[in-house]
Amino acid sequence: MVPDAPAARTGPGPGPEGLDLAPFRGLRYVPGRVGDPAAVTSPPYDVVVRPDGLHELETADPYNIVRLILPQAADPAEGHRRAARTLRRWRAEGVLRQDPRPALYVYEQRGPAPGSLQRGVIGALSLTGPGDGTVLPHEDVMPDVVADRAALTRATAANLEPLLLSYRAEHPDDADHVIDAATRTAPLLATRTGDGIAHRLWAVTDHAALTRLRAALHRHRALISDGHHRWATSLRLRDEHAGRPPWDRAMVLLVNTARYPLQVQAIHRVLPRLPADRALERVRATAAFRVRRLSAPLDDALRTLDAAPGPAFLLSGREPGALHLLDRPDPALLDRTVPAGRPAAWRALDATVLHSTLLRAVWRIPDQPGSIRYLHDTASALAQAERAGGTAVLLRPVAEETVRALAEAGVMMPRKSTSFGPKPASGLVIRPLEEGPVAPEN
Repeated sequence: MVPDAPAARTGPGPGPEGLDLAPFRGLRYVPGRVGDPAAVTSPPYDVVVRPDGLHELETADPYNIVRLILPQAADPAEGHRRAARTLRRWRAEGVLRQDPRPALYVYEQRGPAPGSLQRGVIGALSLTGPGDGTVLPHEDVMPDVVADRAALTRATAANLEPLLLSYRAEHPDDADHVIDAATRTAPLLATRTGDGIAHRLWAVTDHAALTRLRAALHRHRALISDGHHRWATSLRLRDEHAGRPPWDRAMVLLVNTARYPLQVQAIHRVLPRLPADRALERVRATAAFRVRRLSAPLDDALRTLDAAPGPAFLLSGREPGALHLLDRPDPALLDRTVPAGRPAAWRALDATVLHSTLLRAVWRIPDQPGSIRYLHDTASALAQAERAGGTAVLLRPVAEETVRALAEAGVMMPRKSTSFGPKPASGLVIRPLEEGPVAPEN
């Protein structure tokens, strides 16, 4: 096993009072053994749009991280074993090498638009007290996805991708000062991905800087912004290993959203087995919503959706460009179908109404992977629905304030309700959970 740096040496130990982030010896691609670092990175596993996006990443570079986070095989268990073999081979060949000293990694993403900047710190977060409110989840998870991610993590013995967590420090503190100081030095890595985002990574190894950074973070708690399934996976594996290191921690990226606000986007649904004409027919037959066909272009239709009061959705299907707005739901139907005993903000969420009223009561769609697909990209959702002859349901983003308020009240939103970004690129740093083969020195 690869223990993370002991808490006693670099800051406060684990406890209920705040975030406990430990340095670790990251596993990183070796310059010279791979080409452009951007070619070996990938979006998070659940953002990769299959099969086109997967094929593009696999052909970008033979060492692209997607071969580890989304291994392909007819049998999922064989895919997990394949990922484990690939990781061992890359380490043995010196494609990946473990850093010599434990570090907290400062990570910067800068977009092409003016002012598009995000900075945070990657480390190994303690899982010892998830029930004390230190880390706030806000979405339910799908058990089959957690089981798959857990099996992959067991096989590879590595945290392959960081979770994205956000916290709020209204005034600059030692964490901000250490992060800023790191960015004034030469980075370990600098690259630009195809989406125009520039990525830079630094390692903080100085004892005094680590102590200051960890102590500052220890005063905060965090919201899970992206990675609920990886969080549930980490808790499961922690329990399986009775809380023993290194399974008592998970790799996360922590971002101070008071300084670097995250963007919140919607996650759309595709119903491959429900044609759009049948979906609309059932809505009209039950008078569940008002239905209007929109002749405007997609961007204008999305603005109309954004302006709609109350729960509302855009539907599209096989006919290209045919968009229908569903709004003004029947209040009596909502009262019958949306679970009571929850805050009004939860009952009014588009995702709540979609799953409770439309999917369950009107369309009678089972909540299982083959019946519902979740896509972050609007164009991809429309294209998949058109190809499958099904229905795309486009949703609106939820305000971050609503997400945080529900999380602090202990109320879970429906699964895949939000997409926070920008998301960290996968492949910049891996947290190994066991010793691997020693790479030869160049």
